[in-house]
Amino acid sequence: MAHTEDQQKSLVFDASVLQHEANIPQQFIWPDHEKPNSQKSKELEVPLIDLGGFLSGHSSSAEEASSLVGKACQKHGFFLVVNHGVDANLISDAERYLDLFFELPLSEKQRAQRKAGESCGYASSFTGRFSSKLPWKETLSFRFLSEENSSNIVKDYFKNTMGPEFVRLGKVYQEYCNAMNKLSLGIMELLGMSLGVGPSSLQGIFRRK
Repeated sequence: MAHTEDQQKSLVFDASVLQHEANIPQQFIWPDHEKPNSQKSKELEVPLIDLGGFLSGHSSSAEEASSLVGKACQKHGFFLVVNHGVDANLISDAERYLDLFFELPLSEKQRAQRKAGESCGYASSFTGRFSSKLPWKETLSFRFLSEENSSNIVKDYFKNTMGPEFVRLGKVYQEYCNAMNKLSLGIMELLGMSLGVGPSSLQGIFRRK
């Protein structure tokens, strides 16, 4: 048992290395029947909700959007939104900095390594949780709070964890989280309306005073 645990601890996921390896560890090789297959998958028609009128404050648009949200949740369980008010340049910056982080050498990313028992930080492929069928996956998690005294929590996380050269990355994700928080509360308003419990009922569960 100890031998297996030692082997598990020594298993490290590094995509930049593994993609060039001739002998990939068996844990990262999934059975053929469980691999993605574009030939068998069907295109899913995802409901599209236009938030433009709702965000502009038009009551009729809000009622229409809430109705569409309600129907989408009943039939599909999810939906896509357009005209959501999140700046396109901010979304582009968030995607660009995401790529920049994950393209860093493994030793750099591990400066933010998630510690045992914690939910924030860098993690790769769940090598500490599973022993087989490991995904080619990397994640970076960090806390966000909408309270006024936590307005720099994301930016400070990157500065304190990764170093001052990552302040710009932290600033982008602070702004991105603020925008996503605002959008999420708007969607909560539509969900409340669609359920007939009032536009602010669900918001109150998630809104920080």
